[in-house]
Amino acid sequence: MTKLDILAFGAHPDDVEIGMGGTIALYSKRGFNIGVCNLTLAELSSNGTVETRQREASAASDILGVKKRIQLELPDRGLTFYTADQLQQIVSIIRMYKPKLVFAPFHIDRHPDHGMTTSIIKEAIFNSGIRNYRCESKLPAHRIEAYYLYMINAYERPDFIVDISLEIETKKRALAAFKSQFDKSDQSVETPLTNGYIEKVVARERLFGSEAGVGFAEGFKTTKPILVENLLEMREE
Repeated sequence: MTKLDILAFGAHPDDVEIGMGGTIALYSKRGFNIGVCNLTLAELSSNGTVETRQREASAASDILGVKKRIQLELPDRGLTFYTADQLQQIVSIIRMYKPKLVFAPFHIDRHPDHGMTTSIIKEAIFNSGIRNYRCESKLPAHRIEAYYLYMINAYERPDFIVDISLEIETKKRALAAFKSQFDKSDQSVETPLTNGYIEKVVARERLFGSEAGVGFAEGFKTTKPILVENLLEMREE
């Protein structure tokens, strides 16, 4: 089983791509193994079908260089960390792929599933490190190095940013792969995603980039303070 350097969780196919597609492309090109795990099939989405979303997610993975795509079938709009079965499935994924870093959506978001994903992943990370906690796959404990949060619909001030100036076009192509969500058609219904959503995401990344003197950046929130070993190497714009 391939160990992952980064494992990014999303409630639905396209969540991770919206929040950190550029970062995934950047670190994939640097030779790191990146995994994406979607908790649900997004079966309640207003546009597109489950089958369509899976094809789009596969195409986006190819564009970004994702090493492993993992698809769980937890209920759309039914996520809860109080369900032992859901928690055990996610702990099994963490223990199976042994990621160094785990990412999930920032909890302040218009979609309740995104915030619930934040909570359930936090619980799963904690349980994954407990030696006597038995997960679905009966795998040994694994402790990750750090847990970070990416933004989907949020415009919060980030705790740190990643320069994706060289990967913004790759991110745009990955998002464009989700045609059922972002493109208007005769068969689609109007949602917040069909009204220039990709352009809004790109504008946000341009704003984050401008605050650090780069073209485009993705913003992240931390769950605990980051240890700085050398203050003289820190950069503030």
